Amino acid sequence: MLIARAPVRISFFGGGTDLAAYYERYGGAVLSTTIDKYVYVHLNTNARDALQITSSDYRTFYRHTPGEPLLWDGDLSLPRAVLQQFGVEHGVSIFLASEAPPGTGLGSSSAVTVALIKGISAACGLNLSKAQVAELACYIEIEKLGKPIGMQDQYAAAFGGLNWITFSASGITVQPMDIPWHVLSRLESNLLLMFTGATHDSAHILAQQTKATKSSKGVVVEALQAVHELALQARAHLQRGEVDRFGALLDVAWQHKKKFAPGVSNEYIDYCYAVARNNGALGGKIAGAGGGGFLLLYCEEGALDRVDRALTREGLRRMDFRFESDGGRVLFNAGLRLKHNPQWQARSLQKMRSLNGHREPAVTSA
Repeated sequence: MLIARAPVRISFFGGGTDLAAYYERYGGAVLSTTIDKYVYVHLNTNARDALQITSSDYRTFYRHTPGEPLLWDGDLSLPRAVLQQFGVEHGVSIFLASEAPPGTGLGSSSAVTVALIKGISAACGLNLSKAQVAELACYIEIEKLGKPIGMQDQYAAAFGGLNWITFSASGITVQPMDIPWHVLSRLESNLLLMFTGATHDSAHILAQQTKATKSSKGVVVEALQAVHELALQARAHLQRGEVDRFGALLDVAWQHKKKFAPGVSNEYIDYCYAVARNNGALGGKIAGAGGGGFLLLYCEEGALDRVDRALTREGLRRMDFRFESDGGRVLFNAGLRLKHNPQWQARSLQKMRSLNGHREPAVTSA
């Protein structure tokens, strides 16, 4: 048996600038942190030499018959695409479970990809770096599965921690934020995650945003450029320990984010956000692409419980969390070994280069 996990994330500033349609022309930057809510992958050998995948979140099951081509369409296409990438087509049962509901803006889909890559690569005897895991996760989700998504979630889940991640046509850089513990503690204690009760289709929203960006629609591009600049300002506030100013800047960024695409917000979200602001939230946003999921709020000192009670009366539910810094990792491996395609490494490295115009991504960490 082998158990791997990867964390979900909170994206504070810069979301949307990690889409290739924007960063390849203007450059992008995201400030985010991972939290202690994880996606877990359990791998076991299969006595009948078949391939089986069970997802508790989607309440679905897939079984692949040995000898048939492993395709990645239909139910559980993501784990099937990862397995096919490694050339693992039989002899394993996989169980997937997440502490964060899918479609709620915390990057759980990319966390699944990262956890799968960590677990399967380890079971194949391959020692991939955090950068390689993130690159491969991006390739599988964006190129192989054709998802119109950005690249921040894969890097956040693979590296873990509070990071400043920059994106350009020449590569991606991951820079851990060196923030004193008392500043991080204050930031963490003033943040609130409230579940709106609704999930969203981030792919649809991001596809609209990408289309508008490619066509150079002024409102969308200007909003993205404003969000990019706010990310730089937020990083400076945090480095100076100005936590309240950091939190208040979330409100400014949220007003710009609502211009990215139709469906980012709605009447209910706007109402709940107004309730939060009237009860002591300095700023906030819908986590992820928008349209539903979790409402992230920064509350002024002493106001968090008041905001919580006000939103609970409106039907929202609080999810407690802590910051984490581990990133994707294998928790336990009782000697599990999987047969895999020996050509995997060369083929995958070539595919990963295609993400950045056939240039090796320049990924660094402190």
